[in-house]
Amino acid sequence: MTRRERHGEILRLIRERELSTQSELAEALHEAGADVVQTTISRDIHELGLVKVRAPSGRLVYALPGTMSNRDREAELRAALRRWALGIEASGNVVVLFTPPGYANALAQVLDEATHPRVLATLAGENTILVVAREGVSGAALRDELQAYLMEGAA
Repeated sequence: MTRRERHGEILRLIRERELSTQSELAEALHEAGADVVQTTISRDIHELGLVKVRAPSGRLVYALPGTMSNRDREAELRAALRRWALGIEASGNVVVLFTPPGYANALAQVLDEATHPRVLATLAGENTILVVAREGVSGAALRDELQAYLMEGAA
């Protein structure tokens, strides 16, 4: 099997099955007739730009970038806010999110990937994220929405 054929087979497999690890992917490729080693799988994952996303089953599985649905992105944002946000403040059309040291970039990345319709941009530091609301959206309205995500499941 050529590299191009193997890449095509990998893309087919990740569309059809929930594959979470390189060994699961290697086993699936073996079943499809390709005998590959772990280093080849690792290189293929990198070359294809595969990412891990949460499947409906809850498992993290390989996927192409951008394959998450809007519902999945929102669920990921909600979970990330509950996990990392310590506080939220608003001023004008700006929201400031506070995180523990070192977590601002991770939370800003999730917020960016969520493509939230009211968020224009984010800027992350060590423990603070500046979130700029889109034209016509107040920082207070965006803060309230993000705060509601943060408070979900709280008693």
